[in-house]
Amino acid sequence: MAGIVWLASYPKSGNTWLRAFLHNFLRDPERSHDINKLTDLTAGESMTHLYRAQDPALDRHLTDERVRELRPLVHRTISRSSPDTVLVKTHNALVEDGGYPLISLDLTAGAIYIVRNPLDVVISHSHHYGADLDATIDLLASVGTITNPSATHVAEYHGSWSEHVHSWTSRPSPGLHVMRYEDMLIAPYKSFAAVDRFLQLGSPRDRLERAIRRSSFKVLQEQEKRRGFREKTDVAERFFRAGKAGQWRTVLSQAQVDRVVEAHRDQMARFGYLPE
Repeated sequence: MAGIVWLASYPKSGNTWLRAFLHNFLRDPERSHDINKLTDLTAGESMTHLYRAQDPALDRHLTDERVRELRPLVHRTISRSSPDTVLVKTHNALVEDGGYPLISLDLTAGAIYIVRNPLDVVISHSHHYGADLDATIDLLASVGTITNPSATHVAEYHGSWSEHVHSWTSRPSPGLHVMRYEDMLIAPYKSFAAVDRFLQLGSPRDRLERAIRRSSFKVLQEQEKRRGFREKTDVAERFFRAGKAGQWRTVLSQAQVDRVVEAHRDQMARFGYLPE
């Protein structure tokens, strides 16, 4: 499986957990892999320094047009970093932006897409970015949402939660593996063994089990407590906050639940997320 394998998700859906598992799985270290070194094996295609390497004049105030032009070059450079599979994190939707593709399919070997119940995404997203729940519900429902560039990341096209999920999962393909965050929690061995099969690795059970233990949410929380985590925003108390499913039942009001369901009913139904 040579080429880029995208590790894709809407933000706060389990992408970091998957990357932590893959580092522990592929490297099989004696102790848990350092969460602040998750770029050792998994590149982040929106990192500003990758674009600046293509254009030294790039700064975070540069027009979106220039970033669109540079993105295919960045992807090609990433793909050439190894003769084999390259694992690349993205939060971009699988769409075009201004006539430019956000995902370079000509360089793509496959994709792993993580989906999470938007009722819980709202809560996690709210904590991570420091916005209130109602504003976050509005954001997840906003079609065409593009993030602001920063010193570390170029702008990303997230779209709405439904737009993002639909863009990646509406066309089943042998090169696409879709996994639910909730299943990662409930049945970790089954979920991560499916990742092993998708990547055609054929790894022994004990290696899988070690990687699952070394990337458990509790371990990730303990690492962040001891060393901090560079991907935590300044407004968040911590990155690895709860690692649970169904918190919306006690956190969201009925009116807020209704707004989320109204905005995302079709995609929620596809993945079994509609409340009873």
